[in-house]
Amino acid sequence: MEIVVVPDVQYPLHDARAVRNLWHYIHVTQPAGVLIIGDFMDYPAPSRWSKDTRAEFEGDVFRESEGGKALLTDLREGYSGPIKFVVGNHDARPADYLRKYAPALASTRAFDVDVLLGFEELGIEVLPPFSEVAPGWVAMHGHELRGLNTIPGRTAAAKVKKLDGSVVMGHTHKLAVSPETVGVGKNRRTLFGFEVGHLMAESKAQYLSAGVVNWQKGFGRLLVSQHSAVPVPVYVERDSSFVVDGTRYGAIKRNSRGHFVRREDLTSAA
Repeated sequence: MEIVVVPDVQYPLHDARAVRNLWHYIHVTQPAGVLIIGDFMDYPAPSRWSKDTRAEFEGDVFRESEGGKALLTDLREGYSGPIKFVVGNHDARPADYLRKYAPALASTRAFDVDVLLGFEELGIEVLPPFSEVAPGWVAMHGHELRGLNTIPGRTAAAKVKKLDGSVVMGHTHKLAVSPETVGVGKNRRTLFGFEVGHLMAESKAQYLSAGVVNWQKGFGRLLVSQHSAVPVPVYVERDSSFVVDGTRYGAIKRNSRGHFVRREDLTSAA
């Protein structure tokens, strides 16, 4: 069976076409589960980078949450299976901001991401970090344990060493599988660090205008059997389409005049 791992979307900085294509893939294939690995929202206004700048006052957490909720509603409308959510550091920005700057109000859960996005109504379950999501696999966003590596996959590999199990994570915006073989003799086994990329529209992130970052757009698949799971990265191309099992989702075709147009069903043969 398949678990689709949704990477950092960071609404409203998301690649809307890529997200729409991924939702279509989920609606068509009906996987056994969907795991949103964190930073589904960006919430720039209450971030530490915006503190004491105009940006702190320009954003609207509730308005942005309505947009994020609408995006999740689109997913849920075509998929009735389990959706699980790991809270990322960006998702937690409103609640963290409240605790830091208005501690007298911090007892309310009104600014927790599951409340802001209506998880109860949508049937979405929040997972604590390091929850087992497949045999031998734990999920985390990535900020819970310190340390980042510039090489795709190696941050997750470091988490594998700390947790002594295979790890699927977001946070780095990199898309790669990094194996780690541990133990000796009959106890020898291979564990995997799996980073699942991102679904941002990089042009929307002003902080990227100064240079190039080693990010990869895509998402993850965990192909689960009784005792193990195989990690499969799926790369999203420049036109926001991707190929899974020989089928391209979100293809762009040329019309009779030579102009690029999208197929209405968002799917074509690879």
